[in-house]
Amino acid sequence: MDISIVVPNYNGEKLLEKSLPRLLKILENYKDGETEIIIVDDDSTDKSVDLLKKYDVEIFINDKNLGFSSTVNKGVKKAKGEIVILLNTDVFPEKDFLNHLLEHFKDPKVFAVGCMDKSIEGDKTILRGRGLGAWKRGFLVHRRGEVNKTDTLWVSGGSGAFRKTIWDRLSGLNELYDPFYYEDIDLSYRALKAGYKILFEPKSVVYHEHEKGAIKSKHSSFQIKTIAYRNQFIFVWENATDWDFQLLHFLWLPYHFAKAILRGDVAFLLGFLKAFILLPKIIKSSLGYQKLFIKKDREII
Repeated sequence: MDISIVVPNYNGEKLLEKSLPRLLKILENYKDGETEIIIVDDDSTDKSVDLLKKYDVEIFINDKNLGFSSTVNKGVKKAKGEIVILLNTDVFPEKDFLNHLLEHFKDPKVFAVGCMDKSIEGDKTILRGRGLGAWKRGFLVHRRGEVNKTDTLWVSGGSGAFRKTIWDRLSGLNELYDPFYYEDIDLSYRALKAGYKILFEPKSVVYHEHEKGAIKSKHSSFQIKTIAYRNQFIFVWENATDWDFQLLHFLWLPYHFAKAILRGDVAFLLGFLKAFILLPKIIKSSLGYQKLFIKKDREII
């Protein structure tokens, strides 16, 4: 089984110094097919590109900063492997993580498999990687799930494996979510509604140094919050096709607006406005995706 590892990078020079030698060593020991590492640089301002030229990897460079979805899509488009493994620069896999992931792809209906994410958060290590969710008050509310089961609502775009043929059929990550957040939940949800399987593999372990990632270094907490709100709206307007789910979303909106105004949550109001501006594009992408859906929202959640 041929595999491609795709790594989106923005100012990850120090992280790449640590992760690339480890990845190359892991691939040296893989004997069941061809391998490649593809790095897509999202217009970094550090010396990431100079560093990458020292290694046996394919390098693609964005002319301007595009965001996560666009950068990953570019890398996956270039990938030759049957299975594409997405790893963020702040993610460091254990040496045997590949075998546990790839075993699941013997089932042709499996689209994606997520890793056990040992997330280093301050002085704690939180086990992540399995996601749960529920529709509440008109939105999809997602949360961390316990890691003792293999079902999951989504596979992380920062530490997961994806079957490329299905990725292409689903049109990959939706670039409306750029620069970040919700794009992997969106893709996984669309895959589930199209009848494919999403799994979590607790034996495939990676370490995730969250605090060293690029998002917090480039964006203020207000910007991050606004983008997160915007993308929550995009997700609902794009994916909720059950009529009662749609109705409940709009019936709950006055409550959410009133709550935001009372607590002075400008980010929520701005996030809605930014999503509303994108509404024609959201409708267009939604109509395209719905052609593949064979399941209803209530069957997924």
